[in-house]
Amino acid sequence: MLERLYELRKKRKWSLQETADQLGIAKSTYAGYESGYREPSLQSLSQIADLFETTVDYLLGRTDAEHDVIEITALIKNDSNRLSLDGEPLSQDELIDITAFIRAKRMLKADEIGE
Repeated sequence: MLERLYELRKKRKWSLQETADQLGIAKSTYAGYESGYREPSLQSLSQIADLFETTVDYLLGRTDAEHDVIEITALIKNDSNRLSLDGEPLSQDELIDITAFIRAKRMLKADEIGE
């Protein structure tokens, strides 16, 4: 996580102070995250991921994809090759919401059957 925090901050050309200010924390706190001296809380980790427009999984090294990749294949498409609902094309945000819902539902189902 340490290297990724540093790389994401440097890519944006932000100082430690600028990054800390955007997160609403002390510079020493954020510097501690980058150095490994401190570990962010779950809430702080989520805020950091939002700030850097990435995922918590990427920050934690659980994936090498900096951004969440969503693949949706439509079996039934309208004339413009876009998914639609009630005659209106779905926006990117709506597709993300639908994907999150389906993933959560699948996890609940997997938990129910003991996978």
